[in-house]
Amino acid sequence: MQKNEQNKKPHNLSLEERKILKATGIIDIEGFDETKIFAMMEDLSFTIGGKDLKVISFSSETGDLVVEGEIYSVTYSKALSRKAGFFARIFR
Repeated sequence: MQKNEQNKKPHNLSLEERKILKATGIIDIEGFDETKIFAMMEDLSFTIGGKDLKVISFSSETGDLVVEGEIYSVTYSKALSRKAGFFARIFR
């Protein structure tokens, strides 16, 4: 196992009745509004789509994220470099 893989935070996802999403392994929240939440993992970006979405809690220390609302989609994609900027990640 490479050194980089040993330092990765484990990622898990739990969805309760499409109303509460709990995720681990999240490094940062890039942005959010009532319909989308953009989060970053080590090597992936993570987008939650829905209606009336709220970030209930997020800890950058533990990597735990809790989202509440009507959750319609969860999308993973390859992470762009931080230099790409927030809007570059949204409109790819």
